[in-house]
Amino acid sequence: MKTVTVSASKVYDIIIDKGILDRAGKLAATVVKPSRAAILTDSNVAPLYAERLESSLGAAGFEPVRFTVAAGERSKSAESYLSLLSFLAQNHITRSDCIFALGGGVVGDLAGFAAATYLRGIKFIQIPTTLLAMVDSSVGGKTAIDIPEGKNLVGAFYQPSLVICDYSTLDTLPENIFADGCAEVIKYGIINDRPLFEKLKSPIMPQIEDIIENCVRDKRDIVNQDERDVGIRQLLNLGHTAAHSIEALSSFAISHGSAVAIGTALISRAAVSLGLCPEADLDEIISMLKSYRLPTECPYRASELARTALSDKKRAGGKISLIMPCGIGNSQIKEINVSELEDIFSRGL
Repeated sequence: MKTVTVSASKVYDIIIDKGILDRAGKLAATVVKPSRAAILTDSNVAPLYAERLESSLGAAGFEPVRFTVAAGERSKSAESYLSLLSFLAQNHITRSDCIFALGGGVVGDLAGFAAATYLRGIKFIQIPTTLLAMVDSSVGGKTAIDIPEGKNLVGAFYQPSLVICDYSTLDTLPENIFADGCAEVIKYGIINDRPLFEKLKSPIMPQIEDIIENCVRDKRDIVNQDERDVGIRQLLNLGHTAAHSIEALSSFAISHGSAVAIGTALISRAAVSLGLCPEADLDEIISMLKSYRLPTECPYRASELARTALSDKKRAGGKISLIMPCGIGNSQIKEINVSELEDIFSRGL
């Protein structure tokens, strides 16, 4: 078992182990007094793990109730958010109670935003079941929903009370969903962790506990310095400006992880074109993405990507921050004029 402690506006642990879903109730009871427990999950995860979580919580003295949304990005909506709030109220969830997010990034983001805003804030616990959620979205307190004008435009910084990573849940992930998480793992290596990038040249599953811990520590170190995403935390957005445009243009038919892989390849090519990144490092990045069966080619034009990116939350007036890889393990934040986006995306295409 591995434990990583985040020291942001709230101090909390990320616990990483195999088979700990059945101990979730006991672990939760160390940070919140057993009370009513509202479980948010999705239609894919519920049949696999919801009853196990309910049983574990019940054995620890919690009273679980369950709310299930349809699997997929479309559930990260204002409609789902309001339905969840109504469910919490109808089930008499109070400030002494807790929300449990059982699922991937969509479930975690939705549960976290509801927890941040219901009764002006109640506790919530992340139980990520996908690699992407374990290494990225469950850690750091970013919570949000999407609106038609853009992804993650409505949200709050709100830290969980605990993160429980039972990586045995990865055994039931479809190959493409597991690959989505690998895109975020590779991202950490490119940002500032060359040794992690080198580890990924060997099969990931035999070292999965160490890989998850490595990524969580990398993110913890950044979040501890910049919880509110105004400085160094922006490095975690490598590839994401193009990725969010790709997701939106595809009506979310292209998954987040695949979009991040495409966005990472695109911005790495642009960095080479601008003389910021050695071509040998670009070759390694593309090869690594392909080795994890991730896409590297963008199906959209630079003009489409740039136009859609104007709604990106990283934009500040006429400026937007792009993360440029200057080599594997060395990425930098570059503030550019939004008018330059199309040219940069063209270079990346």
